[in-house]
Amino acid sequence: MNVPPRPLLPPGPYLLCDDTVLPDMPLVAKAERLLAGGARVVQLRMKRTPIREALEAARAVVALCRSAGAVCLLNDRVDLALLSDAHGVHVGDEDLPARDARVLLGPGRLVGVTVRDELGAREALEAGADYVGVGPVFGTTTKAVPAPVLGLEGLARVVRGSPLPVVGIGGVGLSNVASVAATGVHGAAVVSDALLAQDIAERVRLLAGAFERGRVGG
Repeated sequence: MNVPPRPLLPPGPYLLCDDTVLPDMPLVAKAERLLAGGARVVQLRMKRTPIREALEAARAVVALCRSAGAVCLLNDRVDLALLSDAHGVHVGDEDLPARDARVLLGPGRLVGVTVRDELGAREALEAGADYVGVGPVFGTTTKAVPAPVLGLEGLARVVRGSPLPVVGIGGVGLSNVASVAATGVHGAAVVSDALLAQDIAERVRLLAGAFERGRVGG
């Protein structure tokens, strides 16, 4: 059986559709606004949503992303990624190991892994990952992270030593995304700065423009 090649991870802002940020807004509505702003990567992170509701939300958000030509990844949940036909998963320190996620997902989907340094990035490559999330770049209140803040210099060091594309995570927003992009990262994960904006779609557009300016040194 021919397996289609897994999609490439688009560069630029990597937007999280999170059930802990702006919890009164449905996940589908958040995804619609992110996509309306031109989001090319959406990670669906559901830490509080009951499993049946989570599956329903995953299927709806994945369908929206596919219709918009965006990549949709599920945080942690390989089962939901498979059932919703997501493009892949992102696993963290306490989630299913990347090697096992790759076995379950097969060769046709993306696997991202949270790491803290260059060694972690090399181990992620050996485990079958396609990219790594590296952080925290800055302090963040969205998620408790038991790891020291890297800062821009630390992030740039990991980018230089990583064999995989790097997505900077932790405390990234419009005020600093250009500086994050200037480190050479492939992407920059944004959560609260986008979802708590008065106009989510407009904030996504501004983030994309700032990332591109930082990437090219403008």
